[in-house]
Amino acid sequence: MEFKNPTLGNIQTSPLWQRIHDSGMQTLAVMGMTKNTGKTVAMNHVLAQAAAAQVDIGLTSIGRDGEDRDQVFFNPKPPIMVWPGNLVATARETLQRAKVRWKLIDSTQIDSPMGEILVVKVLEYGEMEVAGASRGTDQLKVIARLRQCGASLVILDGALGRSHHASPAIADGVILATGAAIGGGIQDVIRKTRDRLGILGIKQADASVKAQCEAVFTQGGVGVWDQDGKTLFLEEIATLNAGAKLMEFLDADVGTIAVSGAVGRNLWRALSSLAERHPALTVVVADGTKLFIENTDLLIFQKLGAKLVGYRGINLTGITLNPFSPMGGSFEAAEFLDVARDAFVGYDVCDVVLEATSDEKIK
Repeated sequence: MEFKNPTLGNIQTSPLWQRIHDSGMQTLAVMGMTKNTGKTVAMNHVLAQAAAAQVDIGLTSIGRDGEDRDQVFFNPKPPIMVWPGNLVATARETLQRAKVRWKLIDSTQIDSPMGEILVVKVLEYGEMEVAGASRGTDQLKVIARLRQCGASLVILDGALGRSHHASPAIADGVILATGAAIGGGIQDVIRKTRDRLGILGIKQADASVKAQCEAVFTQGGVGVWDQDGKTLFLEEIATLNAGAKLMEFLDADVGTIAVSGAVGRNLWRALSSLAERHPALTVVVADGTKLFIENTDLLIFQKLGAKLVGYRGINLTGITLNPFSPMGGSFEAAEFLDVARDAFVGYDVCDVVLEATSDEKIK
């Protein structure tokens, strides 16, 4: 198949793509710390690498993304670049503005503010706006439909302020894009990124704790057990009501608490109060995407002697860097990369633009 991008024939396999490919993952989420941190650039890099490797790709977005200008700062942003053969699940309205030829493959019967989510096959290289389903349950259906249509790897393009698509219940792996647009100097960006990683990267519960809490994460709700593992409470109650219910166990011999839903400020205050009373407390949440707290909250919680773990662990496939900020305060790329790699030991950190430039120099 002929591609219009003249560089494709010379494309070098990147370490990031090699990790994705070797892992055998089926769903990859690409999320940004904020707007303009290079999420679209990172995703385009993966799409180009997949095209060169002749991997069948499915692509969708969490709600609306891929605009010509971001809807927060109105700065021009790079478009999503799709390749011949890509399967794209997007809202009907976006297809009217597509800058590539496409062929309708399937309908999902999932509605959105921009029309039904349709599955199309891309026929040529070029720009495309992608707007997918917003709800997690619908996202799972769209992913399943893309796989049924032939995608071996489905890529989820994230949206500002939403991280639920990074949940391991949806994605096998996650790329986190960070960069100068966060604001401040390099060390400020490192600190803010580290704080985010602290939340997303909470450890997975061990086998015995997972077995104890399985009913909560299978059926939903809240569970409370004492130090010996005896069930004190197990009901399918809404997370919104969980804080008040948990406070009823302040004087009980509480050892483990499991919460299936989102953990916001009110619920976190209740959990912290219980941790103060029960220093050996273990709290189990679905995964790091369910936590709507600050990393400082987590550190204080841990200093009390309590432990926070996830029923599932998030697989952070890579951290990508964007040294440029459209608001000013850009970094020197090589310096930023060196500092980030020193700061995030144990994570795979890369700058896909810098790597591509280096490859060109080698040639």
